[in-house]
Amino acid sequence: EKERGNGLFAASEYEEALLAYSEAVDLAESLHPPRAAERAIFLANRAACHAKLGEHTQVVSDCTAALELRPEYVKALVRRGTAREALEEYHDACEDMKAAVALDPKAKVAANAVPRLEAAAATKLEAQKEEMIGKLKDLGNSVLGRFGMSLDNFKADKDPETGSYNISFSR
Repeated sequence: EKERGNGLFAASEYEEALLAYSEAVDLAESLHPPRAAERAIFLANRAACHAKLGEHTQVVSDCTAALELRPEYVKALVRRGTAREALEEYHDACEDMKAAVALDPKAKVAANAVPRLEAAAATKLEAQKEEMIGKLKDLGNSVLGRFGMSLDNFKADKDPETGSYNISFSR
C-alpha cells in the first residue's frame, strides 16, 4: 500500500494516495506487534497528501500522530511546522522548525523558516495585545462613561525593556 501510495503521489493523485497510505497505516497497526516506525512514515506520507490538498489541520493531526510514534522524525516536524504556518500558528510552527534544526542542522527548509516564523509570531503577539487593549479600553469606557469619565483620562506607557505598562491618570 505504501508503494501504491508513493506511485499515486508521484502521479499527483493525492486523494487516491491518501487512501493507500491510510490503508498502510491500518495494516501496520493490525500487525502483532504493531509497527510504530512504519506507521509514523505512513502517517507522514498521508500528511503530505493532505498538504497538497490544502488540508492543513489534517496535516497537523497526522504529523502529531507520527511524532507520538517517532519523536525525532524531522520530516514530520517540518511538515507540521509548514502546516502550522499556513494556519497562522506561527509560534508553534517556529517551535517545530527549531526542533527539526536541533535534530538535523542540515534541515535547510526548517533553518530558513525559523527567522521568518519568529518575526511572524512576534507580530501576531503584538497584534493580539493591541486587540486586547482595544477591547479593554472599550469596556472601561462603557463603565467609566457612567461617571462622566473616559479612559482617555488615563495614559499607558510601555516599558521597552520589560514590555509591561505603567498606567497614570490625568485630567
